[in-house]
Amino acid sequence: MIVMDSDAVVVVSGLPRSGTSMLMKMLDAGGITPLTDREREADLDNPRGYYEFERVKKLPHDAGWLDEARGKSVKVLAELVKHLPDGYHYKVVFMQRRIPEIIRSQKKMLIRRGEDPEKVSDGEMELLLRRYLKLMKSYIGGKDNMEVLFVSYNDILSHPRREVNAINRFFGGFLDEESMVSVVDEGLYRNRV
Repeated sequence: MIVMDSDAVVVVSGLPRSGTSMLMKMLDAGGITPLTDREREADLDNPRGYYEFERVKKLPHDAGWLDEARGKSVKVLAELVKHLPDGYHYKVVFMQRRIPEIIRSQKKMLIRRGEDPEKVSDGEMELLLRRYLKLMKSYIGGKDNMEVLFVSYNDILSHPRREVNAINRFFGGFLDEESMVSVVDEGLYRNRV
């Protein structure tokens, strides 16, 4: 069993639209304080909020916030994980989701923003995302200072207690599982494929 290290930085990562905000909310409910600035407000795409910390987007140029992140959870998009500096211990919870659902969710968001959702075909986008996920898994797996737990958005929604228990074991068993399960809202699963 791995025990939560108060010096560890808990990194919640995954592709955009994979359920990382829900996972952040679950960890918050379970007892891990999120590092967030609440600058990005809830909207139709994320009605319960984004749980983001804007300075993360400035990696690798700005990593000065990492000392503040020790013992807390912080959302770091997959593309930025490779810019997390050595010298810290990271416990990474990497959210996965069915790729066609991610694409569908991204398209809806682009339409709401007035952007063209058809710049790249679904087939091409799926191929790119699958390749990128493979690279990310290889990168994280090769880092001595990163422990990783891969979780599935789809499995969390269909078997929340089982998945929450696995997350809790990853952190040493101190999380409030009932509170974490209460966050899971199947009503927000709007892009089933």
